[in-house]
Parts: sequence; C-alpha cells; structure tokens
Amino acid sequence: MGKLTKNQKLALEKIEAGKSYTLAEAAEKVKEITYTKFDASLDIDVRLGVDPRKANQMVRGVVTLPHGTGKTVRVLVLCNSDAEAAAKAAGADYVGLDEYIEKIKGGWTDIDVIITQPAIMGKIGALGRVLGPRGLMPNPKSGTVTNDVAKAVEEVKKGKIDFKVDKNGIVHSSIGKVSFTPEQMKDNAREFINTLIKLKPATAKGTYIKSIYLSSTMSPGVKVDSKGIDE
Repeated sequence: MGKLTKNQKLALEKIEAGKSYTLAEAAEKVKEITYTKFDASLDIDVRLGVDPRKANQMVRGVVTLPHGTGKTVRVLVLCNSDAEAAAKAAGADYVGLDEYIEKIKGGWTDIDVIITQPAIMGKIGALGRVLGPRGLMPNPKSGTVTNDVAKAVEEVKKGKIDFKVDKNGIVHSSIGKVSFTPEQMKDNAREFINTLIKLKPATAKGTYIKSIYLSSTMSPGVKVDSKGIDE
C-alpha cells in the first residue's frame, strides 16, 4: 500500500475499528470522511454468499433509486422512426438509428445508456465489440430492450440503474452523490439492498448478505450492519 495522504489518515481516524454502523450512521460517516473538492459519488459494495460461476446463482437486476443518482445520464435511443418523437419527448439526448450505428462503429461512445427496441437488436449485434467492454450493450433484463422506449427513457432519467454480481461475488454500484443529505443517501442504499435481498437465488445456501460497505470516491469504506439497514 502506498503512503497515506493527510486526508486519508484523517478519514481513517474517524472510523471506529471493527465497528459496523447502522445505515443511517454509515451515511453520515461517509459525508464526514469525504474530503474531495468535487462532488464525490456515493458507492456501495455488497458481498453476497453466491457462486457467480453457476448460472442459477447469478444475481442481476435493476433498481430505481428514490432520489436518483445525482448524475446527468446521457441516453441514446436506437429506434424506428415511429418511436422517435416519443423518445425525444421523454428526454432522450440522442434519437435515431442508422446514423448512430455508424457513429458507434467509428468509436463514438459519448453516452451512458442505450435503449432500443427488440426489432432493432439484429442491427445492434454487430456493435458488441464496441459496446460490450463499456457496459453499453442493451439488454432485456435491464429494461433497455423494450417496445416502450419512452417509458424506459423516463425511468433511466429518474434514477434507474442496473447491476450484477461480479466473479468474486460482489455487487458494486454508485447510488448517489455525497452532496445528498444523509437521509437521501440512506434511502437510496436501503432500496438497493432490499432489491438485492428480493433477488436472492433459491439455490444460495448459508448467509446471503455477507458484508455491506458504503464509501465515496477516494474515501475508506464504512462497514454497515446488515441488521441495521432499517435504522
């Protein structure tokens, strides 16, 4: 480990070693130990008692955060001409089809989410090499492949995010900003955790939620008591 900065030392000093905090306490603690000059992201890491190598233990889902993500989400809708007006009215930043497919083939990925229709997926399949590594490939499970593109745009703009467990059994996501109030941070974290609990695979044995940590960009993690998410 490299040498700790002054702010990192200050942050660590304010976290009680070995203590698990309630969700409300953890939210307040993350605000207290964040020293960045920019509005840092609020991150959550949840270690699950699953084996992601087994298809029946893969945890993946979507959640709409009560207070949004705090980020401006740039949305591209790839759709037929008859859905373009509705997509634009819903707040999509870019709407079209062939011209954007060509732009993406040329390396353009200046977007956060792509939403499309099932009938269009055949055209988008060829973009997998560009979109896949960047996590931009539309997926029916995340609600980004749908005939109701307008509704999907509205949900994403309001704070809908998708997530999945990684190969180490950890789900990591940004769920807000440190500029949020502790109450807003707590609400978003609780919604995220409760969604994970609902997605528990029937084949998962033993302890499902093994650990929960809240942190901000460049801050240490604050351990959350999994029994204290309602406090």
